[in-house]
Amino acid sequence: MTKPVIIFDLDGTLVDTAPDLMASLNHTIAARDLEPVTYDDLTHLVGQGARMMIERAFRLRGQSVSDEEMPDLMNRFIAHYGANMPGDSKPYPGLVQALDRLKAADFTLAVCTNKLEGLARTLLDGLGLTHYFAAITGGDTFTMRKPDAGHILGTLERAGAAGAPALMVGDSVNDILAAKNAGIPSIAVPFGYSDEDIHTLGATLVISHFDELTVPLAERLLA
Repeated sequence: MTKPVIIFDLDGTLVDTAPDLMASLNHTIAARDLEPVTYDDLTHLVGQGARMMIERAFRLRGQSVSDEEMPDLMNRFIAHYGANMPGDSKPYPGLVQALDRLKAADFTLAVCTNKLEGLARTLLDGLGLTHYFAAITGGDTFTMRKPDAGHILGTLERAGAAGAPALMVGDSVNDILAAKNAGIPSIAVPFGYSDEDIHTLGATLVISHFDELTVPLAERLLA
């Protein structure tokens, strides 16, 4: 029998990356002398990958950015962010213990993020978390990304678990929509970067701490 799979989003779900995303974004937009963004702005910026984060920061400051400028800005962001990983980014409380008990119960674990795959891997390596996951896919791994169901289905395939029962854990509308589109249940966490009330996104369940992500809970949602 194929092992059940629990798929996690990364930023705002597994890891609080806000301090480092903000530092690298501000470093990037400083190239155009834009006013720095703050933590209060962050929920409106993250979730669709670095390019969208930069575009949204420009819009937030009443500026536009051309397609011609974007490669240099992306390179500036990636160079700064990659060079400073893992920086101040930290796993959320209770996460490591949750991963340990799920692995011990023979769940397959995977990461499905709109972050660039290379940056996701570097971050998870730096935090010593990579070994938990059978697959790590990013916003550039496939031709589609969340909320497209193909991102989740591709992640399952990469994990050697195509067609297996699966559950998505995330902090944003993209995560919950991707789960719905893939026909799998979802858990939402409220401590991430959603700019909408997490309880309104239509997740199967909302948990407030990873202590709640128990084996019986996962089994019940997957049943």
